[in-house]
Amino acid sequence: MKILLVDDERRIVEVLEAYLEREGYEIHSADNGIDALKKAKTIEPDLMILDLMLPDISGEEVCRLVRKESDVPILMLTAKSAEDDRINGIVMGADDYLTKPFSPREVVVRVQAILRRVKKADKVEERLEFNGKKLSIDLVKKEVTVNGEDVTLTPIEYKLLTNMAINPGRVYSRMDLLEKIQDEGMYYEGYERSVDTHIKNLRKKIELDSRQPDFIVTVFGMGYKFGGVLDAANATV
Repeated sequence: MKILLVDDERRIVEVLEAYLEREGYEIHSADNGIDALKKAKTIEPDLMILDLMLPDISGEEVCRLVRKESDVPILMLTAKSAEDDRINGIVMGADDYLTKPFSPREVVVRVQAILRRVKKADKVEERLEFNGKKLSIDLVKKEVTVNGEDVTLTPIEYKLLTNMAINPGRVYSRMDLLEKIQDEGMYYEGYERSVDTHIKNLRKKIELDSRQPDFIVTVFGMGYKFGGVLDAANATV
């Protein structure tokens, strides 16, 4: 599993790198916020270890920006020990919070605990159901059913649907969606509008009325969002 370690103190990075690599993790590092944001997109880590005191933008801001794009687990490191600072870190989206000085062994244990929780949640979310099982997505078998009937989607249609369904309500621009399906040979700026064609075909397959969609909703001037309501069995995850 890949871990992005963000800290401008080289000694801390070297020590944590040694301990985490010993446990089998692949470590990538950044010593400032801008580099961290770039690597968070390109590497797509399984977990981030994020120091709050960075030389350019704060760790809090990095966390906020990452949370707009990703649900990657974040373990915050900081010299701030006040209760309000710890609470603010969790409110911003951190999964855990560790104050300096800390034991490298404790960092390893915290990382393992966070990743176990994530893995457990992933197992629960193998199947997503929306609007009273009108739409079901099996993320393991990669099967989609509408009102209990199997629906055959192209690889691109399936990727568009699952990426939006996993984050209901989030608005995706056409370029956002192109980036999600770029390995299908579509990541070309001139083809940005081709997303509309795939969305149109997807709606024909999963919507009761493609002109008044319940699931793939147009957000005028911005792009698309998933409008389905997650069924109660999934909503507790």
